[in-house]
Amino acid sequence: MKKPKYDLVIKCGRVIDPALGFGSEADVFVKDAKIVKITRMSKATKKEISALPEENIIDASGKLVTPGLIDMHVHLREPGREDKETIITGCRAAAGGGFTTVCCMPNTTPAIDNQETVKFVLSRAEDADARVYVVGAITKALEGKELAEIGDLVAGGAVAISDDGSYVQNPEIMRRALEYAKMFDIPIITHAEDEFLFAGGVMNESYEGTRLGMKGRPAVGEVIAVLRDVRLCDFVGGKLHVAHVSTAGAVEAIRQAKKEGVNVTAEACPHHFTLTDDEIGKEFDPNLKVNPPIRTKKDVDAVIRCLVDGSLDCIASDHAPHSEEEKDVEFDQAPSGMIGLETTLGLVKTQLIDKGFLSWADAIRKMTVNPARILRLPGGTLEKDSVADITIIDPDKKWTVKKDNFRSKSKNSAFIGWKLSGKVFCTILGGRVVYRS
Repeated sequence: MKKPKYDLVIKCGRVIDPALGFGSEADVFVKDAKIVKITRMSKATKKEISALPEENIIDASGKLVTPGLIDMHVHLREPGREDKETIITGCRAAAGGGFTTVCCMPNTTPAIDNQETVKFVLSRAEDADARVYVVGAITKALEGKELAEIGDLVAGGAVAISDDGSYVQNPEIMRRALEYAKMFDIPIITHAEDEFLFAGGVMNESYEGTRLGMKGRPAVGEVIAVLRDVRLCDFVGGKLHVAHVSTAGAVEAIRQAKKEGVNVTAEACPHHFTLTDDEIGKEFDPNLKVNPPIRTKKDVDAVIRCLVDGSLDCIASDHAPHSEEEKDVEFDQAPSGMIGLETTLGLVKTQLIDKGFLSWADAIRKMTVNPARILRLPGGTLEKDSVADITIIDPDKKWTVKKDNFRSKSKNSAFIGWKLSGKVFCTILGGRVVYRS
């Protein structure tokens, strides 16, 4: 039997590719895991498509076709805490959320602070439903005391370094880390929250925290940490990326640094542009305990404003799985974090696009080409000869977040029961369908 000319054609979808500045109805042609072409419908393309077997065609009428989504901040928990998540289950959740690429953070057990652990993660991800890139540790065991072997981490495949979950409190160590990272042309991803200011805190320091009798994590702790790392980055000349920005003061510091020409980028997470700390006192849901904490409406408004003006470059989930046993305790005793791979797209559509803050092109830019550019990853575009990682979105699909529907191994979401708009229709990895609703 004659082999089809194309392995896959996605027809009649509205193609949005911010990297190409493309946004119109078109057909996408895939061959050998690569994008062959994007063309507007014509008699010639109709003829080409009609010659293909039905299983090689996806009808995307009424759908959006975008580059595969990239989440640059995910916790896959393997090695060490496979009871919470594994690389395979985390990537299955990623595919269900429309993500074809995820970057895993190093706070595993043991930490990803050496070349062998990087290689272990990459080998486990070979048959997964998403591409996995590794963020190595800045310091050994994430203890903030001694630099990890950064050159070895990069040689093993790490695309960035971070002590996410912990702040590199010692400025001399952070300076040296920036210098080493500059040598290897990789960014440092900073968890910016001064540990001396938040020690023992379990929620945002605010009126709500005082009312509930909870020890607080003040917003100024994030602001001071961002200001220090921005100034060190400016001094050294490296690349700094600020993870999960949550405060008005921090986004203002990042905006100002960008104006000054400092090579700094930053991300926001859905819980920080959606939730406020007055939610905690309603049911004391331990899934609302995150790190950094959810803040005030003023902070939420500032994060959204900086997503709009571009001061915040990316949207990332900070997917942080925890077992039910760990989260089924008093709020102040629970570990920090919530899952997010499968709800991020719906929250972006419902909270940012439907409310007029971002266009689809703006949102897709922050979830494709921007993270790809920051980490120098393949993908993020549907340009000819690029990898055929593609997300097809049903833009107005109404759905309810249900615990039993999560593909993640853990279920610790604060959004269970929420009604959202916008859902993944199909996720394609290297020309292969890995998820279809």
